[in-house]
Amino acid sequence: MPQWIRACATDDIDEEDLIRFDHAGATYAIYHSPEGDFFATAGLCTHENVHLCDGLVMGHLIECPKHNGQFDYRTGEARRTPVCVNLRTFPVKVEGGDVYIEVP
Repeated sequence: MPQWIRACATDDIDEEDLIRFDHAGATYAIYHSPEGDFFATAGLCTHENVHLCDGLVMGHLIECPKHNGQFDYRTGEARRTPVCVNLRTFPVKVEGGDVYIEVP
């Protein structure tokens, strides 16, 4: 059954940046958009399982540090080759200055 897990404080992530969050053997990426919203995806690139936390955030895109494939972190959509499989996304909520993600 899915559960809400505290991932970080809102001020832990600058706008247009991300952090890595590990929970129960899974890696997630938590993003802070230019508009001030927060998003969460799987933390590994679908192309070669590289940690996205080392990638570059530009607007609403995360660029994988290994082969420069890009995803829209709001939807998980693969946007530039070599990635062709979308990232899994997770619901996010903010309460009292903390960011929570809903994990399976």
